[in-house]
Amino acid sequence: MPQNGPGRTWRSPPAPTLLESRRGSTGHGNNPYFAIGREGVTSEDAGPVWYGALAWSGSFRISVGQDNLGRVRVMGGYNPYDFSWSLKPGETLDTPVFYAGYSDGGMGGASRTFHRFQNANILSDGERAKPRPVVYNSWEATAFDVTKAGQEALAEKAARIGVERFVVDDGWFGARNSDKAGLGDWTVNRTKFPNGLKPLIDKVHSLGMDFGLWVEPEMVNVDSDLYRAHPDWVLHYPDRPRTEGRNQLVLNLARTDVRDHLLAVLDKLVAENDIAFLKWDYNRNWTEAGWPAVPVQDQQRVYVEYVRNLYHILSELRRRHQKLEIEGCSGGGGRVDLGILGFSDEVWPSDNTDPADRLMIQDGFTQAYPVSVMMAWVTDSPSWANTRATSLDYRFLSSMQGGLGIGANLDKWQAEDFTTAAKWVAAYKTIRQTVQRGQLYRIDPPTRDNASSATMYVEQDRRQGVMFQMLHSSMWRDNPVAEHPQGLDPAQTYTVRILGGGKLPEGVPARASGAYWMERGLRAPLKGDFVGSAFVFDAVK
Repeated sequence: MPQNGPGRTWRSPPAPTLLESRRGSTGHGNNPYFAIGREGVTSEDAGPVWYGALAWSGSFRISVGQDNLGRVRVMGGYNPYDFSWSLKPGETLDTPVFYAGYSDGGMGGASRTFHRFQNANILSDGERAKPRPVVYNSWEATAFDVTKAGQEALAEKAARIGVERFVVDDGWFGARNSDKAGLGDWTVNRTKFPNGLKPLIDKVHSLGMDFGLWVEPEMVNVDSDLYRAHPDWVLHYPDRPRTEGRNQLVLNLARTDVRDHLLAVLDKLVAENDIAFLKWDYNRNWTEAGWPAVPVQDQQRVYVEYVRNLYHILSELRRRHQKLEIEGCSGGGGRVDLGILGFSDEVWPSDNTDPADRLMIQDGFTQAYPVSVMMAWVTDSPSWANTRATSLDYRFLSSMQGGLGIGANLDKWQAEDFTTAAKWVAAYKTIRQTVQRGQLYRIDPPTRDNASSATMYVEQDRRQGVMFQMLHSSMWRDNPVAEHPQGLDPAQTYTVRILGGGKLPEGVPARASGAYWMERGLRAPLKGDFVGSAFVFDAVK
């Protein structure tokens, strides 16, 4: 071991930990967020936490390491891989904003502080933002087989259960009958919609819902009018194969002509139709990240100019259409970061909508990002992701812990399914503000080794709280432990009820102080596999 002075031993610091994406976007592998605590000291509820995140939606790198004196150093910004930027005379380059903070309230305190900051300062409408509406999306019901009659029938069924926003997914545009054609041609398919989208939109409005569309503007199929007209508009290198992913290529948004074209076609689409919402998807990462139209020394600027122009399109659409809302989606949660959140109203955390898996996904998501932007869908059972079968009640209770959406095939539902769904949608609307904009407490986080979990949401003024208890599975003698609410006002009296109706467990008083509930706890009478319940605490006026 090398010596550093008489009687002193020098130890090299541990290698730094790198969080990065080289994919052109944030990516699924790592997120541009970090949180650091002290081993043996920091927990969910106590101890120091240093945390931060990059406001950038492209390739990035965050490095966390120690120097030779044990001091922690965190650095973040553009990923230096395959990247350089030579400044021209008088030119400047703005690096991504790096937000950082500190909490002595453990991981829970850190996330609640960061959630409040994002809700107030990052999200497009800040603290004025409306709660996310209950959404229905048509994908699982129809896939590419989109027709006016089929969508109208789905809209009628969605309205029956209290849905507020009806979204037509992929298949409404161009020659889009599969994923092999049509991307890039953002005009209505007149075979499917002979009179355009207006008759369907009018029908949706007559049912008391607003209307949304799925788009994937950054991508193009080779079998499309846009690619045939502009094959040079994609990321590519001369004399190299153009690698397709999901049968599509990536448009080079770094080009101003591509940027201006996309803005124009999307602006026209929204202007000519009463569209309240765009589900903005991005389903593959970069491969041949070339930009041969510019000098060699400037070609690596693509990593920055692409994201800048993406932000430009999103901000211009929002400026021109003040009521338009946008969801950021990327094959699930492949582009979730503080950059895209500045131009979005919500994001899609994962394509895995299995309700038990989603409890863990949602737990991880909310370490960094607020519930107010986290969409959570009720989809079909068994789950496509793992073939797990779960009840509709359990699927709703899982999804009601975020922005509630329904993506199941309503054409296959029975009468009792509509009754169940209507009950839960109505119940959700009574707690929506608390869940989406309240304080989140991870009382008993879901893990692979934990049969039960509990999550609590408390309104900012502490007038309402809701605690979800979820049971993964149980053995014969198992009985979930009493979970202790957090965040209530100790001096305030609260009534308690079962969300969605039902009798309180034996021995639970109908009303008591916040101190009583937090000290005594409540045990939901859960037995079996994949069941749940929720207690709602309402302050007595």
